[in-house]
Amino acid sequence: MIGRLTGTLLEKHPPQVLVDVHGVGYEVDVPMSTFYNLPAVGERLSLYTHFSVREDAQQLFGFLTAREREVFRLLIRITGVGPKLALAVLSGLSVDELAQAVTLQETGRLTRIPGVGKKTAERLLLELKGKLADALPAGPGAAATPAGIQADALHALLALGYSDKEAAPVVKQLSEGLTLEEAIRQALKLLAKK
Repeated sequence: MIGRLTGTLLEKHPPQVLVDVHGVGYEVDVPMSTFYNLPAVGERLSLYTHFSVREDAQQLFGFLTAREREVFRLLIRITGVGPKLALAVLSGLSVDELAQAVTLQETGRLTRIPGVGKKTAERLLLELKGKLADALPAGPGAAATPAGIQADALHALLALGYSDKEAAPVVKQLSEGLTLEEAIRQALKLLAKK
């Protein structure tokens, strides 16, 4: 198994890159989120990799972060989602955006990705629910992101006994720039009006 490559970036042709590792050139397929953050050709590069072997092909997929590779591996375990579709998902949404879409059960965000229809989006949301919690920002400063506030507010409402169906639409209506405490208060007020 090839878990990581470190070498010189020789070529960039989306979605593939060529990395020279001590004289051996590895062709690696990468999501656009990784592609846009690659160094210039000729510079040093490290990629976390996933090696896929099928009867008709052997492919190497690369990611700038271990977290992105882990989400890719979660995606390809889902029935009907192959490596190409998993790359498309990670090209269309960052890991944090995908985690937020799953938390808020936003089918529409996923159906905007080429190759993801309504049924596939619903399957992704169902299968990934609860598995991307580690992908949400955590630690100091994390709550400052609107996605983090919404996700945390949704978790708080669910912990208070509200259903996803009740809480998710309310969380989407929250004002910008709120602290978590203010977001929960506002959400509870909106729920009380229903």
